[in-house]
Amino acid sequence: AAIHADATPRPPICLTDDLFTDILEERRRTTDLGYALRTFNPQPYKGAPTLSTSDLNKAVLESQYLCFIIKEIAIETGSSVEKVKEDASVILKEMSHNLQLGFIRLMGYTLNKVFKRLYRSIYVNMEGLNMLKQAIQESPVILIPNHRSYVDFLIISYILFTYDIPVPVIAAGIHVTIIGGILRRSGAFYIRRAIGSDKLYWAVLLEYVQTIVRTGYAPLEFYVEGFRSRTLKSLVPKLGMMDMVLEPYFKGEVFDITLVPISISYDRVLEESLLALELLGVPRPQESITGLFKASGVLQDDYGCMHVNFGRPLSARQLCEGKINWSEYNLIPRNLPQRPTAETQDCVNWLAHLIVRTQEEGSLISPWSLVACLLLQTPFTTLTEEGLQWHQLTEKTLWLRKLVLDFGARLNWPDSEVMSSTVALHHSIVHHKENRIYLVQDEDPARQDPLSPEEGVMRMAVVVLMLVSYRNQALHVFVRPGILAIAIHITKSTRKDELFNFFCFLRDVFSDEFIFIPGRAAQDFEEACSLLQKCGAVHTSQQEVTVLETGLEVLSFLQKLLQPFLDSYQLMFRYLCEKEDHVFTEEQFLPDVRNLATKLILSGDLHTFEVLSSDMQKNVLSALRRLEAVTKLRA
Repeated sequence: AAIHADATPRPPICLTDDLFTDILEERRRTTDLGYALRTFNPQPYKGAPTLSTSDLNKAVLESQYLCFIIKEIAIETGSSVEKVKEDASVILKEMSHNLQLGFIRLMGYTLNKVFKRLYRSIYVNMEGLNMLKQAIQESPVILIPNHRSYVDFLIISYILFTYDIPVPVIAAGIHVTIIGGILRRSGAFYIRRAIGSDKLYWAVLLEYVQTIVRTGYAPLEFYVEGFRSRTLKSLVPKLGMMDMVLEPYFKGEVFDITLVPISISYDRVLEESLLALELLGVPRPQESITGLFKASGVLQDDYGCMHVNFGRPLSARQLCEGKINWSEYNLIPRNLPQRPTAETQDCVNWLAHLIVRTQEEGSLISPWSLVACLLLQTPFTTLTEEGLQWHQLTEKTLWLRKLVLDFGARLNWPDSEVMSSTVALHHSIVHHKENRIYLVQDEDPARQDPLSPEEGVMRMAVVVLMLVSYRNQALHVFVRPGILAIAIHITKSTRKDELFNFFCFLRDVFSDEFIFIPGRAAQDFEEACSLLQKCGAVHTSQQEVTVLETGLEVLSFLQKLLQPFLDSYQLMFRYLCEKEDHVFTEEQFLPDVRNLATKLILSGDLHTFEVLSSDMQKNVLSALRRLEAVTKLRA
């Protein structure tokens, strides 16, 4: 079941709903109670011992590795071994899941009702699900979905329960509310947000995760991006959990580990306005999932369809072949702690990026994502005052649809009435009036005082950033040819070597914005050349890239698509260059940049609201640190 993944993923073909099954269709024909109480007969990993939750926790506490660390900490701190072991037991109790079939059934009953109300359809590719079912019986399985919504946390378990596949244990940020207790009984185990240098906590977490993997206790699910993406585009992967789950294979404790990338795509995200507000500095609600479903109107609104694409299972053994020096692990007893070598870290980093790219390629692009790309290239006054003509938007969207298919993307284009239905679905962002499209301008009827210009900018920024988030769902399709289009525009050169050098520079600068697999700059450049040639924008030879007359529209679209990133980065670079004090805090940087950007937007000198996004501001600092233009000091 584990399939070798080449370092150069093949371009995906366009997919339609014909290759997916709507799992809600049957749910609508049966009772919710009958669904929840039906026979659940999963086939687990063939080598897995039958372990209860208490057995699992006991195995963790009595493991040689944890006992070694406990003795080490007792010596370092002067505490007794019993006291440190008691502390470890408290940590484990706070962390561990308490998976119970009764609560899985309760969640199934509840989610059945909620999902049927929220979504028209939930499409699942059955081929991928069947491969997963087989893989789970053959080796320990790690499920790695992308993370765009709180619904991600619920949907995988719901699908696996529906199809008699062992439900996963899921790594989650710590949650102490009532819903946290329910999720714990549904398979969630909780990790503190800030662990720092707490040696005992790290040891308990490591042993807990690796005991689940070694024993094949259950499929383990985690988000390699670490956090929910507030921008709806992929985040640079975090390596901590990936390193933990792979170490049992590196140490030879299991023959192989199967990694399953999962791409979850939404027509409309429940949290769209919350995400935009968070990016503008408004704190998110504490009880996120419960608060979301309690929110006024959420369960009465329409959120379109969801697609869950289970990727081909990937063999860690085959992927890591030739990349790891096994002798490093053979020299140290397995029960002793050891730091991963630079070689191992490079392999894990490469693999994590490969997983995220595979998630991107498995996602389905919605018509609204294409519409969002085009609306964001429309003059702002057109969208707020005279409106964009409907026939212009339709014609341009159909043109963009063809380009997306030329670029090999997976596209969800259900019917001929798709334009009208997709605009109606996103009534919170745009409205269609007299054959024109306008941005929704939220007015507060209860407010008596007029808005200040700065407040007006921030209010409009919420709607624009909602639109940006849907554009971001399609960005991975255009990033490589887009960067090449910018290189062609800026260098004014046709020489491949000059274009490649500038392409690599932009690729480095934007490595926190977009996902690039390490060591693949040359392949990314060749892919960009190939895609632009395929759509008739350029002609490439061994030495040159020549722009064709027929390609000017494509190149202009790609340049404008990435222009907000160029403008935002340049503004922040300008701010830092003009700043007299060369030492500053992130707490100063974020509001200062936001104030500067607001002034420039009001004066008409800046035409992008994306610079107001805290995520983009933090990505700039991260890029500058990586390029050694700034240094982070620990005060």
